Amino acid sequence: MTEILTTKQRLEAFAKLGTILSTPDQELTLLINSAHQFNAWFTSDSTANAVKAIAAMLDRADLEKWIADPDKFDTVEPYSVGLILAGNIPLVGFHDILCVLVTGNIALIKLSSQDTKMIPYILTKLTEIEPGFKDQIKYIDRLVDFDAVIATGSNNTSRYFEYYFSKVPHVIRKNRNSVAILNGNESPAELSQLGHDIFDYFGLGCRNVSKLYVPRGYDFKLFFEGVESFKPIIDHHKYNNNYDYNKSIFLVNLDKHLDNGFLLLKEDERMASPLAVLYYQEYDDVRMLEKELIDKANHIQCVISSDNLSIKTIEPGDSQTPKLWDYADGVDTIAFLCSIK
Repeated sequence: MTEILTTKQRLEAFAKLGTILSTPDQELTLLINSAHQFNAWFTSDSTANAVKAIAAMLDRADLEKWIADPDKFDTVEPYSVGLILAGNIPLVGFHDILCVLVTGNIALIKLSSQDTKMIPYILTKLTEIEPGFKDQIKYIDRLVDFDAVIATGSNNTSRYFEYYFSKVPHVIRKNRNSVAILNGNESPAELSQLGHDIFDYFGLGCRNVSKLYVPRGYDFKLFFEGVESFKPIIDHHKYNNNYDYNKSIFLVNLDKHLDNGFLLLKEDERMASPLAVLYYQEYDDVRMLEKELIDKANHIQCVISSDNLSIKTIEPGDSQTPKLWDYADGVDTIAFLCSIK
């Protein structure tokens, strides 16, 4: 049995991990560059961006701000928390693992079959920094002997999760999408930054923009010029296959759409667009739009806008670099872990 760590020791270890990840050594670089061999969507750029985002998240000052009263966790009985991780983008389940470990609980980790390499590597680095974590980390194939569960899946699998885990404290995450609100006066630089919110990780993440809200009569030439630098995304064969497929569907169905050669825009009231497609909707009154988005809050992960609105928004380009306190689905994971009985 290794030593029981204090919360301050755990925070210190994660701060050191962030420093290590900020400057990948040869071993980590090789792993980043080979990630596509196990998942074609995990290109070296996407994987490197995910590692960079985690390194930034583990900023020492932010960790101390996030867990402002670390002593309160030192006397809490540890619980075994099952973590069913997603694998849509690299390292997407890291924040849940972080929350469980930093609060002194035991993480029962069921890795996604789409992301089996990076998380074990990073957690191995963590245990090298602080061996006291070894008893808090367990990889599992089947979830048994757990006190609580955090599970991420699709809308379909969430119904199974809700039934199966109904008798224990749980957080069940479903499909969510992000949206952007344009005012028509965005600078080319702002639109280019918005391109990261749309195209990073090929649009596969819940923090990726899948729909634009634009003022009535918006000139999409401005938007297309702003995101032109992302054109190389079409060279990825899986993305290209999705682009070709959806373009064919639009053409066969005579669906009105816009096409810049690597992204399809279609006017649609729905929130979740297919890969390589961005839905859009015109608005007349931004205040009415805000009310509409409040009503749809359970389906939205992020709202991106450069305007100062009454609803919570983030600046263009910031969707894929969340802070420690930017909890998925707006559910405070730390508060949930503290509520386990």
